[in-house]
Formats: sequence, C-alpha cells, structure tokens
Amino acid sequence: MNLKYSVGLDVSSKKINACFSIIDEKQKVVFKSSTVICNTLKGFLVLEDWISKHKKEVIPLVICMEATGIYHENCAYYLYEKGFDVSIILPNKAKKYLEAIGLKSKNDSIDAKGLSQMGAQQCLKLWEPMGTFFYELRLLTRQHQNVTELKTVLKNQLDALSFAMHHLDSVTNQLEQTITLFETQLKELNKEIKAHLKSNEEVNSKVENILQMKGLGVLTLSTVLAETNGFTLFKNYKQLVSYAGYDVVEAQSGKRVGKTKISKRGNSRIRRALHMPSLVVIQCQVRPFKELFERTYERHGIKMKSYVAVQKKLLTMIYHLWNKKEAYNVNYELNIQEEEQKFSLGQLASEKTQSQKNSLNVKIEATQGKHPVNYRKKLPLGVTNV
Repeated sequence: MNLKYSVGLDVSSKKINACFSIIDEKQKVVFKSSTVICNTLKGFLVLEDWISKHKKEVIPLVICMEATGIYHENCAYYLYEKGFDVSIILPNKAKKYLEAIGLKSKNDSIDAKGLSQMGAQQCLKLWEPMGTFFYELRLLTRQHQNVTELKTVLKNQLDALSFAMHHLDSVTNQLEQTITLFETQLKELNKEIKAHLKSNEEVNSKVENILQMKGLGVLTLSTVLAETNGFTLFKNYKQLVSYAGYDVVEAQSGKRVGKTKISKRGNSRIRRALHMPSLVVIQCQVRPFKELFERTYERHGIKMKSYVAVQKKLLTMIYHLWNKKEAYNVNYELNIQEEEQKFSLGQLASEKTQSQKNSLNVKIEATQGKHPVNYRKKLPLGVTNV
C-alpha cells in the first residue's frame, strides 16, 4: 500500500531538475521518474502536466524544493496557487540530510533525488507565500542595507587614498560623487519606507505604538517586520528567537563542557538591525533593558554577551507589543508588580479574616459541646464518663 507521493525540485536560474518518488507502508522509497524543465512559466505548465501524469492514486503529494536565493519563488508561488503542498527547505538542512543518507556525489539530478526522498520520508512544514505588503517592505529594507554597505566600502577606499603616496583628483572626485549619490538614495529609501508603512492603517498604528520605545527607530522596526512577515508564521516567542538565531545551544558530552552561546543559525539581518538599538537603549537608561544588562554583566563580566541579551529582549518586546496592539509603557513591569502586591495583600487580608471566622466558629462549637459541669467531681450521680 502506497502512502505518499513526493516531488523533489532542484531549482537554478535557468532550469529545474525534478524527481518523482513514492513511499509505501514499509517506508520504502521508489523513484518513478525524473525530468528537466525551464525555470519559466512555460516550464511550470510542463511540470504540472508531468506531475499529473505520474500521480495515479488518490494519496497525498508534497513538493519539496531548496531555497536558492529568489530563483525558486516563481515556481513555488505557481505550484501553491495550483493547490499543491509545497515545502521549502533551507540549504544547510538539505545538505545535512543528503550527507546522512550517504550521497557522496553532488549534482542537480542527485540533489533533486535526495529532496524527493526527504519529502517522502519526513513530515515537512508547508510553505505559505509572503504577503505583498511585507514583501515590498523587505525589498526596501534590503536595498537600504545593500546601499549602506556599498557606501561604507567607498568611504573606506576614500579614507585609504588619503594615506597614499600620490593622489589623483579624478579618482577622489569619482568616489566622493558616488558616496553623495548613495547618501541621496538612502534618504529616498527612508522616505519610501515611512510612506509604505503609512499606506496600511493597521500596520501604521502598531508601528507608532512600538516606536514609543526610546532607542528604537523606523528602519530597525521595518527590518524586523519585513524579515518576519509581520510575525504571521510564529505561534510563540520561542520560535521567533530561534528564527533570529538568538536561541542558546550547549556543547556538552560526558566530562567535556564546552561553551554555551547563541546558535546564530537564523536570519542575520534581524541580528544586524538590533545591534545598534541595543547600545542606544542602554545609553538612554531605558529601565527594563538597563536592569537586564547590569544583571547579566555582573554575572559573567562580558559586555557583548549582555548586549546580545538586550537584543533578544528587544525582539521579544516588539513581538508582544505587535500581537497585543499595545503602546510601549516603561512602567509596565512596575504596574504589574504593584497589582500583584495589592492582590497578594488583599488575599492575605481575606485569608486572615477567614481564619478569624473559622477560629470563632471553632470556639462557639467547643462552648456548645462543653459539659456544663467544670469538674469531674461534680458530675451528676450515676455518670462516670463525659
């Protein structure tokens, strides 16, 4: 009895290698067919017909592909619109799996075969396309990062030329003009990012609430929202922390105890965006972050480690404020502590009142059940025991 069909796709810029397999109740994977198509709309139509041709039973079918930059997006979106279950695998995860099953060689057809087997044997998380609003926001924020990096490279070149033995004005002028051009582009991108956020009323209201946090800017918040698709795919903050690479990993085996550190296996753009805000909130003495920094720094004495803890807290704070649609309140924790203290004092008072009532009832019951005679010598005639 067959259980599931699986199609593995190895996507490149111009072609797609596909492999069709099936798994039975004994967990045996059988490869049925393979083909190569163009990474175009016409090729997607051919791929759909090829899949329909080989699917002969009414059992689940999953399409597994590797995330290759942006080359896989059009194919994944086309198949998703046609109703197929699509799973997109991170390259490092796919690589480790192919090594685990013993595939030593590597080419496009072997990768497609391995992805097909991976989709058949494992229950993979299904992919959902990114919303248009956050996809466009991600284009803007990533372009801002790219231009900033190019500007930094040219500024370093210009600074290095100032120490050269000979100078050429034409080269210096070109570098200065290019730097000025990049600065102009960055200003335009900042305006476009703000305008894009204001185009959606719900997003803009949430952004204004979160930006009441001192030390957090529009660009940082826009980057976090764009890279997480507005937190739509996260059920709790732990998943978000793992996605950003802030989850803690241990290296311990037997008597050997290695270093405990963050995994960094996640979206590096989020960590990059939160670096400067973590420094600013400490400099601005924002109370909850400042307390966290001092507490962790006192424990291990490493400043950067404490700044990373502040980055993680910033990320989780943004996540909770976004989901609760609340404005940032510096005294939020103090208010909670006051409420808890009032609640505990009220509870203690009620318990004390209840205990007094109980002791009074016990005293009354003891008085009612007490024999009227105080001493045993004065018991009525004929009575020896009370």
